[in-house]
Amino acid sequence: MKFKHYLEHITGVGMYPMASLFIFFIFFTALTMWAVKANKSYINEMKNIPFGNNNDIN
Repeated sequence: MKFKHYLEHITGVGMYPMASLFIFFIFFTALTMWAVKANKSYINEMKNIPFGNNNDIN
């Protein structure tokens, strides 16, 4: 028996793809809004972390 036959017996299974799409859309919309509105100095600071100075270590 194939996996898709198991899903046919679940009541309301058609709701899950739409819920997943909705969550995906909301998450990436919120992430895009945060990226556009984020403080540019914070973005530059995070961008330069891998190239940080060894003197910054406590």
